[in-house]
Amino acid sequence: MVAAHETTLRELLEGAKQYRVPLYQRTYSWTEPQLDRLWEDIRKLAEERIDDPSLTHFIGSLVLAPSPTHGPSVSEFLVVDGQQRLTTLSILLCAIRDHRAEHEDPDHRDRINQEYLINKYKPAHRLKIVPTQADRPAYEACLDATPQAGGTDRVGAAYRFFKSQLAAVDDPDDPLDIERIENAVISGMALVSVVAQAGDNVYRIFESLNNTGLKLTQADLLRNYLFMRLPNRGEAVYGSLWFPLQEQLTSRELEQLFWLDLVHSNPEVKQTDTYTGQQARLNGLHTEAEIEAEVRRFCRLGTLLRIILHPEEEGDPEVRRRLTRLNAWDTTTVYPLLLHLLDRRQQGTATSEQVAAAMLYVESFFVRRLLAGRATANINRILLRVVTDMRADLPVDEAVRAYLSVGRKYYATDTSVREAVRSIPFYLNGRATQRKLVLQWLEESYGSKEPVASDSLTIEHVMPQSPTTEWRQMLGEDLHGEESFAEVHEALVHTLGNLTLTGYNAELSNSSFLVKRAQLAKSGISLNQEIAAQKRWGRPEIYARADALAERIIAQWPGPTEEAGNRSEVPWDVMNKALAALPAGSWTAYGDVAALIGSHPMPVGVRLASHPAPNAHRVLQAEGTLSPNFRWLDPARNEDPRDMLRAEGVEFDKYGRASQAQRFGVDELAQLAGMPQQDVSGQLLRPRSRRNDLLDDRFVEQLTDLQDAQVVAGTLAVIEAWARMGGRPLYGSGGETSCFLMARGKDHELGNIWPATIYPSGKFEIVFQHMSIRTPFDDIALREEFRQRLNELPSVNIAAAKLGLRPGFPLDVLVDVKAREALIEHLAWFFRQAVHSGA
Repeated sequence: MVAAHETTLRELLEGAKQYRVPLYQRTYSWTEPQLDRLWEDIRKLAEERIDDPSLTHFIGSLVLAPSPTHGPSVSEFLVVDGQQRLTTLSILLCAIRDHRAEHEDPDHRDRINQEYLINKYKPAHRLKIVPTQADRPAYEACLDATPQAGGTDRVGAAYRFFKSQLAAVDDPDDPLDIERIENAVISGMALVSVVAQAGDNVYRIFESLNNTGLKLTQADLLRNYLFMRLPNRGEAVYGSLWFPLQEQLTSRELEQLFWLDLVHSNPEVKQTDTYTGQQARLNGLHTEAEIEAEVRRFCRLGTLLRIILHPEEEGDPEVRRRLTRLNAWDTTTVYPLLLHLLDRRQQGTATSEQVAAAMLYVESFFVRRLLAGRATANINRILLRVVTDMRADLPVDEAVRAYLSVGRKYYATDTSVREAVRSIPFYLNGRATQRKLVLQWLEESYGSKEPVASDSLTIEHVMPQSPTTEWRQMLGEDLHGEESFAEVHEALVHTLGNLTLTGYNAELSNSSFLVKRAQLAKSGISLNQEIAAQKRWGRPEIYARADALAERIIAQWPGPTEEAGNRSEVPWDVMNKALAALPAGSWTAYGDVAALIGSHPMPVGVRLASHPAPNAHRVLQAEGTLSPNFRWLDPARNEDPRDMLRAEGVEFDKYGRASQAQRFGVDELAQLAGMPQQDVSGQLLRPRSRRNDLLDDRFVEQLTDLQDAQVVAGTLAVIEAWARMGGRPLYGSGGETSCFLMARGKDHELGNIWPATIYPSGKFEIVFQHMSIRTPFDDIALREEFRQRLNELPSVNIAAAKLGLRPGFPLDVLVDVKAREALIEHLAWFFRQAVHSGA
């Protein structure tokens, strides 16, 4: 027998209780996708509870069993199922506690600890949640807020994720926003607590809970429900309506259709609740004729969804063009609006011209947000609410534009576009496919009669990411005062003014501007011909091109209505999100932060000196020294920030300079800020060379062009040694042909894994980020051992704080024979761990 009842986190955690995760459970395994879903649920619930404080959100069941050591003073339970949710919510409470103690009142620390996290007067049962032994040190670091809190393990990553999200949503003008988040967590997260009886075999319960078979899709469930309601007309309705609908849409697309239908009236409904939502709606119908009418309506909407998914079937050329572009942008949350627009046209309340104009405003909204560095901020919530929130008294195109123009939707004004194109690191924002689309659409705006095959094009940095001496000299001519080359280069290199499209990315690479200009002049792409017309390529030229592109963007993509104002915003929330996720034992520079948000080091310093920001003490000058102007915002604080950094694990030399190995640059900050990263596993497409050996012609050609003979020989020796030990080199399909050292392929029972990626431009990249979700290197101890092994190599110093990223070292390390042999030995160790882990 088991007892089940609905409960909240408050009820579970209040009082003298302890929940222990049994040994047979897996370690804590939630990663960012699960954390992000939970956070979005909590954030939405907190907003909705403003109007209705009784609202709750069901997050699943928690199966408990009385602990065999159950004592009289503390209620002890084993967590049979649901430990991931329970542990995650506890980590979130730690993050809320620390945020509120730091930004509101220190008393929040003891309050949250005593109510929800510890049994203060029960030292033998101090922790209310006791994770598995492997997770306990990391969890206790978060619980006790030690300098090690927020490490690179998964518990630490979850803590940093929530700290970052709290920093991003904390509105200085709203003193109650974080309190609402806390109340949503402790009172709004509803669970069903299922408590087994003493003597039940808890392992059998756990095994049965985790041994379910294939489930019916929500589309299957809805179909079964509908035809259960059609006892007499079922066969005829199925043949004439349902079967044709099922033929033109896949099962996944059918499920999407039913969800889109619900979103029209309830933008908060989740796809996972599609069946229950439709069932609740259909329960209000009573006759077979009413049910049949609903199936007929689904068929009509299904035909429209088919056009959205296959724009080539649309008859109007301008609507077809806009649908094709929005399809290429690949944001499915725009589908409710598109379905609504096509439905309005079919019902005769909108014309094709109005529908096409409305789609152009949406496209412009996407492009301008991307340019302003706001590609993903609340995008799903904004799009899902268009249909319900836009004005009904305006033509549909004007209504869409008006809705997108008001509130904090980041529909960038013309002024913001002009500033952003100059300063925002476009190459680090949004998805790679979306960045390429913007450049491709810009090229189309020139109206060239000679079509360009876009599939063969990649984004090229005109001033390269790894500049040669010649490039350093050219940019050096543009420096003013105390500006450093590194800061100016980082501020310019990823901006739109320095980017173009080319089919010769690898051939151009780090070449001088003289070489690049000659190659670009031969191109049929108008964007390249403009660059080729320049005599040099430094800051003035990049700014001039940025200004010209901004005006073209403004002409091509209409901005918001005048109600949006002529505002200009620096994305300080993006800075706060990155800094909140900066791990203990690391630091970053003012210039790195400035390059991330499209600002300059001085305004960043002013901002950090005058506004609260997470981990502001981890922002140093480029050489790793404390800024002379650094001041704690709290006048009562007078400790040396360097002492705090040392306690967190940052190493300083005798001159007071932090280790450059522990510095997070702009690319790494972008990862911390949640800017989408390209999935390199999708690049593993190139077959083996036609020479029928282990080296790829194109990779060797690029390596030979870009590196000296000793580096080439050392790099190829490592690849050949990898193949001899049983590994397989696989080559990328991008403009720069990278080499992946594959230990396991996709067909392996544990999935593919590789330790490193070699770039001909000069980097040996260690893919800790990839390893962290692959057996056996999802165990942080193995990744740490690999890091320590690599740090034995001369000139290699990878910081522990980067165990969740993709750090690396230059290929010239491989010139030294002893270093090369040591690396091969460490790679062989990795290979043995990877291949024999499943044995």
